[in-house]
Amino acid sequence: MQITDTKIGDVTVLKMAGEIDGSNAPQAQQRVLEHVGPGAALLLDMSDVTYMSSAGLRMLLSTYRSVTGAGGRMVLVGLSEDIEDTMSATGFLSFFACQHTLDEGLAALNS
Repeated sequence: MQITDTKIGDVTVLKMAGEIDGSNAPQAQQRVLEHVGPGAALLLDMSDVTYMSSAGLRMLLSTYRSVTGAGGRMVLVGLSEDIEDTMSATGFLSFFACQHTLDEGLAALNS
């Protein structure tokens, strides 16, 4: 699991790559939470995430709660069909704003 961060205007873009599972979900969450603050706008680019276990799903939900609890917003982009199907089947998808591309995600956060 690798995470790189960039700033595009007021939005922090966190590009995740690799697998998110029980061995690295806590570290991934800690890395994302470094960017959470009052009114934060986070875009998680998941286009290079090849696998996500239930630990990864829990990490996303916990992160979502932290972001929204701080008055922030979060958008997921680039979910693979498998991950999106799993999130939909488990009810997790209903918590998140999801877009297909980085530009769509930025537009959603800037509207």
